[in-house]
Amino acid sequence: MALSTRILSKSRQLCGSQSILQKENTIPVRFYAKEAAAPLANKGDEILKNIFLEVKAKYETALGIFRKEKITIDPDDPAAVSQYAKVMKTVRQKADLFSESQRIQYTIQTRTQDVPDARTYLLTLKDIRIKRGLTDDLGAEAMMMNALDKVEKEIKKPLMRNDKQSMALLTAEFDKINKKLGIRKEDLPKYEEQLELKIAKAQLEELKKDAFEAMETQKKRYEFKDEAMPDVKSLDIRNFL
Repeated sequence: MALSTRILSKSRQLCGSQSILQKENTIPVRFYAKEAAAPLANKGDEILKNIFLEVKAKYETALGIFRKEKITIDPDDPAAVSQYAKVMKTVRQKADLFSESQRIQYTIQTRTQDVPDARTYLLTLKDIRIKRGLTDDLGAEAMMMNALDKVEKEIKKPLMRNDKQSMALLTAEFDKINKKLGIRKEDLPKYEEQLELKIAKAQLEELKKDAFEAMETQKKRYEFKDEAMPDVKSLDIRNFL
């Protein structure tokens, strides 16, 4: 069950990340009678109930897909990685979940909406990348910081994000960097696909590790000490659900 739990936790994390409970207006209780407060409590209960039902429906949708689709736990096989990425994409589409790139975009928006200056903004992007386990293989971050240094040296002050004229200078520098690196807006879907494959490979590596640990634990039990452990690639996750 440890292996199946690890698989299903992926869908639970995605489901949970998209259910946002809005804060209700704070009510000074001492100004209201119990009879007046009751409908507010019921309203809150209804909101929580609806959120629970939504998450439950998404989870059951994901579980149904995992029960049908074959997943081979082999992160070193490009075909297995591609199939796993395809299954996860189907889960996201059927359960109406964010893709990884959409989750990253949402994180960037929420964490940077109140950031006033360009330098803090770029440092926040770097922090998000590191925490997401993504690598900057092209060295784009260093290039962007150098571009910011150049603009701030030119304007002789820190670059604020509401300074449209100076931000235009930085945007022009970023366009030069993109051109140098061969990054084009029309290629963004391709980059997203590459990101999804990279994440799929990493998740399969985690599943492989979990499977090995589960089998090693099983092997230590007396009744299984003489039995050979199966190859992880031969495991069919559908049998564990």
